Amino acid sequence: MAQSLTLDLDVPETTGDEGLEPSPYEESEVHDSFHQLIQEQSLRVAEEGLELLPLAAGRRNQTLPRPDGVPAHSSATLRILASMPSRTIGRSRGAIISQYYNRTVRLRRRNSRPLLGNVIRSARPSLRLYDLELDHTVLEEDEKRSLLVKELQGLSVAQRDHVVRNMPLSLVEKRWLREKSWSPKEKRRGQRGQGGAVSCCSRLRYTCILALHSLGLVLFSGLYAARPWHYALKQIGGQFGSSVLSYFLFLKTLLAFNVLMLLPLLAFLVGVQAAFPPDPSGPVPTFSGLELLTGGGCFTHTVMYYGYYSNTTLSQSCASPRESGQCSPRLGSLPYSMPLAYLFTVGAAFFITCITLVYSMSHSFGESYRVGSTRGIHALMVFCSWDYKVTQKRASRVQQDSICTQLKELLAEWQLRKRPRSACERLWQVVMLGLGWLLCLGTTMGCAVAVLTFSEVMIQRPAAGGQGLELLALPLVVSVLNLGASYLFRGLATLERHDSPVLEVYMAICRSLILKMAVLAVLCYHWLGREVAAVQARCWEDFVGQELYRFLVVDFIFTLLDSLFGELLWRLISEKKLKRRQKPEFDIARNVLDLIYGQTLTWLGVLFSPLLPAVQILRLALLFYVKKASLMANCQAPRRPWLASHMSTVFLTLLCFPSFLGAAVFLCYAVWQVKPSSTCGPFRTLNTMYEAGTVWVHRLERAGSGASWLPWLHHFLVENTFFLFVVSALLLAVIYLNIQVVKGQRKVICLLKEQIRNEGEDKVFLINKLHSVYAEGERSSLQPGRLDVYYLEHIAPTEPPATQAGGAFMLVGLP
Repeated sequence: MAQSLTLDLDVPETTGDEGLEPSPYEESEVHDSFHQLIQEQSLRVAEEGLELLPLAAGRRNQTLPRPDGVPAHSSATLRILASMPSRTIGRSRGAIISQYYNRTVRLRRRNSRPLLGNVIRSARPSLRLYDLELDHTVLEEDEKRSLLVKELQGLSVAQRDHVVRNMPLSLVEKRWLREKSWSPKEKRRGQRGQGGAVSCCSRLRYTCILALHSLGLVLFSGLYAARPWHYALKQIGGQFGSSVLSYFLFLKTLLAFNVLMLLPLLAFLVGVQAAFPPDPSGPVPTFSGLELLTGGGCFTHTVMYYGYYSNTTLSQSCASPRESGQCSPRLGSLPYSMPLAYLFTVGAAFFITCITLVYSMSHSFGESYRVGSTRGIHALMVFCSWDYKVTQKRASRVQQDSICTQLKELLAEWQLRKRPRSACERLWQVVMLGLGWLLCLGTTMGCAVAVLTFSEVMIQRPAAGGQGLELLALPLVVSVLNLGASYLFRGLATLERHDSPVLEVYMAICRSLILKMAVLAVLCYHWLGREVAAVQARCWEDFVGQELYRFLVVDFIFTLLDSLFGELLWRLISEKKLKRRQKPEFDIARNVLDLIYGQTLTWLGVLFSPLLPAVQILRLALLFYVKKASLMANCQAPRRPWLASHMSTVFLTLLCFPSFLGAAVFLCYAVWQVKPSSTCGPFRTLNTMYEAGTVWVHRLERAGSGASWLPWLHHFLVENTFFLFVVSALLLAVIYLNIQVVKGQRKVICLLKEQIRNEGEDKVFLINKLHSVYAEGERSSLQPGRLDVYYLEHIAPTEPPATQAGGAFMLVGLP
């Protein structure tokens, strides 16, 4: 016969708060945390589980139907599982109202409640007072609501509003509770407020607040919608996946970098020189249209190139600025040293770009590598990825395609881990990789030698007039070599048959990067080594700027031709002649390296052509629309979907270290070592461009002691190499610390995931042990009062360490 189970609960009582009213802080402590509700229900479920042990003899063997492979549990076990906090919280509105009623009762009657030690055992409160839905004798929902209203009326206005505000109910229920809990005096006051006239000041204040709030929402929505190519990027990501989307996001990032670099150049260099144009040194040629390709002609006599900028202070008017530095002052103008402005503006633009690039790289690294793996997110993608705020049909279609593509990428990555390769296949792949790399390195060396030889020929054969189409010969040769080598590398990647499409893209990027960096190194030697020595009578800075402009234009033309013949023509041949629906795939590696190559040319030429970032901005904007149109019409999604979670970080890293670092070294060498032209530019009378800062410091020293701190600042911050080493060390330290922090976050996340997995295993273990407790109780007729002893003797020694610390109460108080 089952016996009733009694529990001895040691509930401490305090008497220090007798006679005191509950404070708002105590009210907040009771009502402000929904986690406390979970804990209380866990205690209630534990009590219910312990009381369910002495079942009737006829109900002990009840079991429920189960599918294959699922362990069978008794009805009591299933009832306890159904009573777990994770399955009962928030089930009904009446349960929440009842719980808050019990809380307010305890809050108001705490002072008048007798001590538990003075009450007989049978009259002590039970944990069943906290019962929400398991007890069939609970009050009905209307009665609970009325009791809660009565208890709310006994609280102060502040406490009542705080309690109602934190209830997990709908706004209609909260409004009803607030109105019903008003006292008659408050009701009359509310009726007067509704029926009476509002004062003009209050009405004006409320109108201004609502207007400002509406204006803020409109501006926020406008800024969100004004982001460039917002819908186009969503459409590309939905149809072609994150791999193709990474290319367009990288293009957008490059556009932002060029805008950021162009702004100080326009404000402090180009705009100032355009406002104070120098005297023309000769007749200006007319515009013929060929200048758009060659960059010469009338463009040479504009702010486009280095040679147009003067070497004097703009507050002085010089009759012959090339012969003398002494000029008569011009009245009504401000002093502005163009050599100093040219040097410091270009340096500041590079420094701002460097800081922004390093920050973007570290931020992208933290975002892409923070979560170490994509395990366990398939269910989240299926059940939690839909945005229910989307109402338009076109937007919902884009979101549907995006979710479908992301699921394909996740499943492809999961299947890739399940596909092992044999030893022979791995050996064959290693052999093919070795041969492929040897062929790629040989091709790179041949292209570099060909560019160097052709550049020597171009130096020995100067163009007549300096603005013919023969100036495009070297850019054409370099672009043809780059395009042909990229197709060769793509064919080698097809023969190598990589298992992972990510590895295939990374391999193609590395090979193309080595090729382009080798060609650019040869060109830098050609411009600063051979060209400076060969062009002494002319302005070699203008020639280098025009060369870089021609390289940008020709590279853009080849990109358009590749999109036309490499994608459109292949699609037409495949559909019309071969009768196949197979379209070419978007070559991510080659297109990304084209972007990095063009951006490197821009950084190399910003010293010799301050408006070259504007040309790059126009080029990137046109390139986005051309590539998007070609992608939508001529390309298909990758046959093997893959998740490009780290692609943006890799692109920014390649942009920072080989590209930006190489351009910075090139410009530093030009500023510190190469002698400027003596016929043009702001540094025509100096031995190096760097001497402009030294000359300025000497002038400040002769000016007087009022500006004596500026020479000291220049000496210790610019001329002293120790400061550069310190700045470089700090920058590297910040990068290193950021990488270590991200690695630490990844490690912590892995540990937390492992802990969650262990907790799940512990729950399964405890459920099985709970079932064994009931089975053992059926066999040995275990006394209810000895349940804790049985637990300590039979179950605790076999438990995993994660659950032994919980004791017997942990048996049913599952988290």
